[in-house]
Amino acid sequence: MTRKFWIGAVMALVVALALPAADKPDFSGSWKLNSARSDFGPMPPPDKWDMVVEHKDPSLKVKTTMANAQMGERNDEAEYATDGTEKANGATTAVVTWEGALIVFKTSRKVNMQGEQVEIKGEEKWSLSEDGKTLTVDAKLTAPMGEFQMKRVLDKQ
Repeated sequence: MTRKFWIGAVMALVVALALPAADKPDFSGSWKLNSARSDFGPMPPPDKWDMVVEHKDPSLKVKTTMANAQMGERNDEAEYATDGTEKANGATTAVVTWEGALIVFKTSRKVNMQGEQVEIKGEEKWSLSEDGKTLTVDAKLTAPMGEFQMKRVLDKQ
């Protein structure tokens, strides 16, 4: 190969290394479910799904308030690390990593179904709109009775 090619390749590498890495978004804030833009698949939508997120990478704390007519209101708090460290939150374990500008949660939970211990696996991908005002959560759950997908769209308060 020619000397000009190698000089050009080295220059391109130097420029690429000098550019700052793309910033990862900050998911912090108070979020409220936008039911009209969400899709809960085979499940009925909840009456309420609010989240308060504290994100100081790699620390991610999520407080969730959910409510529906059958189960009433339920509050949940969880802590994660976006560096791939496995964290347990109650009966659920999660590994959270970055995939570009997305935060990806891979969860596992053992539950008792009709006297049998079964595992429910989940994957959530969080994305933030360019203006930072919309959080979209694409989720997939896999359980012995099948797999389903849902999408939650939350608006920043």
